[in-house]
Parts: sequence; C-alpha cells; structure tokens
Amino acid sequence: MSGGTYTPRPGAAPLPRMIAAQTALETRMLLRNGEQLLLTVIIPTLLLVLFSAVDIVDTGSGASVDFLAPGILALAVMSTAFTGQAIATGFERRYGVLKRLGASPLPRWALMTAKTLSVLVTEVLQIVLLTAIAFALGWSPAGGPLSVLLLLVLGTAAFSGLGLLMAGTLKAEATLAAANLVFLLLLVGGGVIVPLEKFPGAVQAVLGLLPVSALSEGLRDVLQHGASMPWAQAGILAVWAVLGLGAAAKFFRWE
Repeated sequence: MSGGTYTPRPGAAPLPRMIAAQTALETRMLLRNGEQLLLTVIIPTLLLVLFSAVDIVDTGSGASVDFLAPGILALAVMSTAFTGQAIATGFERRYGVLKRLGASPLPRWALMTAKTLSVLVTEVLQIVLLTAIAFALGWSPAGGPLSVLLLLVLGTAAFSGLGLLMAGTLKAEATLAAANLVFLLLLVGGGVIVPLEKFPGAVQAVLGLLPVSALSEGLRDVLQHGASMPWAQAGILAVWAVLGLGAAAKFFRWE
C-alpha cells in the first residue's frame, strides 16, 4: 500500500460544481419559503383562474384566458426575478449571509450566477404549471416558442437586475416594503390583467415603457396574435436589462 493513497487533497471544488451546488441550494430555499410560494405560484394561479372564469375585466374579443395567460406569465417572471429575489437577497445581506459567502471559495460573480440560475429553474416550474392551468381553461396560444423564450429571458434579466439593485442598496425592511408595493402597482398598471388601452393616452404611453408592460404586451403579441417577434417590446426589455444589471453591478453593497 502506498503511503499517499489516503493523503487529503484540500482545495476548492471545480467552479461549475460550486455553481451547481449553490444553484440547487438557492432553489430549495426559495421553494421552501411560504411567502415566496405565495408570490411565485399561488397569486398568479389564483389570478389566472379567477379572471378567466369570472368576467370582471373587459379583455376585448375572444376568450379571456387568451388575453390573461401571457400577462400572468409576465407576472410570474416579475414575482420570481424581481420581488422574490429582491426580498430574499436583501435579508441575506442584512444577516451577513452574503458577506460570509463572499469570503468563501465561490467567487461573488458565481454566487450571482447561481442566484440567476435558481430564478430560471423556478420560472420553468412556474411556466409549466401556469401553462397547464391555462390549457385546462381553454387557452389556444399562437406564435413561435423561440420568440416567447427570448422575451422571457430578456424579462428575467431586466427584473433580476432591478431586484438585485434594490436588494443591494436599500435596507432589508425597505426592500420588503418597496418590492411588494412595486409588485402591486405593476400588477394593476402593467397590462397584466387590465389592458393598457383602458388607461388615458398619456398614462398609457408611460406605462408601455415599464418592463412588465413590455413583457406582457410582447408575449400577448406572440401568443394571442401570432406575431413573429415584437422587437419594440424586446428592445425595451433589453434596455431595462442593461441598465438594471449594470447599476446592480456598480452599486450593490455586500454588507
């Protein structure tokens, strides 16, 4: 038996393995959090079922679910990538979790990558669930999946940047209040449930520049009207993504 057979080899694991492990941990923590599940799963599901079954809002011609499903998908992305991530990251920063993780072998950029991958995993689960419910309610989507995928990725990037910016600059309590307030305001005024056409012209123009409005309208153009690619909405989301991620990278405070 050679003397070096059982010699320890201390050192960090390969970077991809560290990112995968942190992603799995972040995803489990998110899915075990009751408040996060309320935001990411229960509220979008209830809104989709309620407003599809009961004629509360005039969504125009056609089945209500055809109008609502794209907006609810946009809401699901916002609830996970922005609201949920901002609140969770804000409290991790407050309790010193980010500071300790920042001192680990996992680079800080890799930690943020793991958080983003966790968001994407959660969104996939959300989209599968909401799509199944929408089909059960009689949804008949049109358009190509690649356009939908691009819009969802751009929307995730935009909301993630804004969520991390909020979590990295405000106190945890302020982040909690602000993130929930923004969620409620954009739910009402972001074209998710109420068509933007219902608002006055000047207000409508401003609301159309919001990321949730761009994502809702873009998904609706593809899935309801069969458009190939709504480049205007994609451009708005890309601008928000660049601004949000850039500002988060510059101003994020780990302590």
